[in-house]
Amino acid sequence: MAALLSIKNLLRSSNDLGGRPLTGNLPAACDAGAMEFLHSLGALAVDSYLGWVVVLALLTAFELANPQGEQRAATRLRGLVFWLLFIPFASILNLLLAGAWAALGIRPLLSLPLFAPIAALGPVAALSAVLAAGVINDFFFYWCHRFQHRFLWRWHAVHHSIRDLNAVNSYHHPSEALMSLVLYSVPASLIVTDASTAVPLIGLVMWLHIVWIHSPTRASFGPLRALLVDNRYHRIHHSLEERHFDRNFGAFTTLWDRLFGTHHAPEPGEWPDVGLAGVAEPEGISEWLAQPFRHSGEGAAVEAAA
Repeated sequence: MAALLSIKNLLRSSNDLGGRPLTGNLPAACDAGAMEFLHSLGALAVDSYLGWVVVLALLTAFELANPQGEQRAATRLRGLVFWLLFIPFASILNLLLAGAWAALGIRPLLSLPLFAPIAALGPVAALSAVLAAGVINDFFFYWCHRFQHRFLWRWHAVHHSIRDLNAVNSYHHPSEALMSLVLYSVPASLIVTDASTAVPLIGLVMWLHIVWIHSPTRASFGPLRALLVDNRYHRIHHSLEERHFDRNFGAFTTLWDRLFGTHHAPEPGEWPDVGLAGVAEPEGISEWLAQPFRHSGEGAAVEAAA
């Protein structure tokens, strides 16, 4: 949060840069602004790395303690390398979005009081606010996800090519940081709620959840899966079986899949193999970066057209 506030000050729509006049000593002002940007970037990257360390450590420990199928260390190490490279790129984009919004003076179009009107209900109000915020946020994720499958499949297919799927191996191609920023983060930023007032750690909770849905654990939501996405529900989305293609796009709730005709309820004990036919998961950095250009069709094209 501090990094975002810093970049807002840096790129605010006034005739100064970091509080320094642009007239008189433009090179010095630009140098100072560049240093402030790098400082903000470094702070955000550190926060992101620390966050990912916590999330991946917790979920990996949970996977190893409660495994569903074989657990392999080698692919997790490879996934960690991909995340180490992905996070700085995503951090730059987040800073640029915050700066652009500040410079343009863009404010949320809608502010929804989900918690304040029912705050007297205590924990019930907090839970209701969190669930409602998750459903609203997932609407934007759902349509971003469907757009990726329909129009940006060759890049999104990197994520689907993973056969040893787990929390660490839930990585994406670096290009998806930009795609998600445009298709998801930008529209979602125009609607805000007061859910974080109810549960200050809501960001961490949501973060853990969206990564956990990739986890190979025996634990699941059970009957709650009718409303909330769990690892078994999302496993269908990654399935190698053609009958599962283009199903279960939601990451938080099953509501949008149900409303828009993409819902598939997992059968009891259903745990399909995942990946893409004819496309191996990347085994190194060069394959990770080049895969969208090497596999524009093949096994991936079948799912994109489904």
